[in-house]
Amino acid sequence: MTALNTALLALDELTVQRGETPLCEGVVLNLAAGSICHLIGANGTGKTTLLMQLAGLLPVLSGEVYYQGAANLPIQPLYVSHQLGIHPNLTVAQNLTFLLNLYGISPRVTDIDDALAWVGLQGFETISSSHLSAGQTRRITLARLYLLTHEVTPLWLLDEPFTALDVDMVARMEDRLRDFAHEGGAILMTSHQAVAVANQVSICPIIWFEYYSQSTFKPLRCYPP
Repeated sequence: MTALNTALLALDELTVQRGETPLCEGVVLNLAAGSICHLIGANGTGKTTLLMQLAGLLPVLSGEVYYQGAANLPIQPLYVSHQLGIHPNLTVAQNLTFLLNLYGISPRVTDIDDALAWVGLQGFETISSSHLSAGQTRRITLARLYLLTHEVTPLWLLDEPFTALDVDMVARMEDRLRDFAHEGGAILMTSHQAVAVANQVSICPIIWFEYYSQSTFKPLRCYPP
């Protein structure tokens, strides 16, 4: 079997572009189950754009995306972005319940309580989300990671998941990402911070990848920002 057939997510000569402007071309990545790929680069190099393409929010105009060995197979990843998708008129617990319902999960009250406690929002269950700070609001979206398993969402696309988090919460997040990979999931993420779950491999001066586990790669042909 080829790498494209065995990878959970494979990119073959993908072009990352914003509108008509190419940001990076020739992207090749084979991301196996159990792997974490940390995408690093300066602002404007296409990190978020790539994740949005893979999440189906932007079109892929050049190259191929293979999901579980099949080209053009709809991907249903967990996508955590800067656009939090939190409804200000719902309570904290209602917002988390809604986000989980999108993946076919009907959580118990105790599940919601445990997930919110994990992100430091215990006692906020009935508080209106409009009363939260930006950092607290972001924690609602991250609370999904506590409950979603690789059977439900085998691929996580995380855009700057550590933004506005304190040191303790970052460590908790890293533990969860590591556990998710050990369970058989795969993660493609961006971060301006060093991430303890990956070993850095420099690919080019503009964009490079870090790998936590097995993946294959080749140099990227990138345009400067």
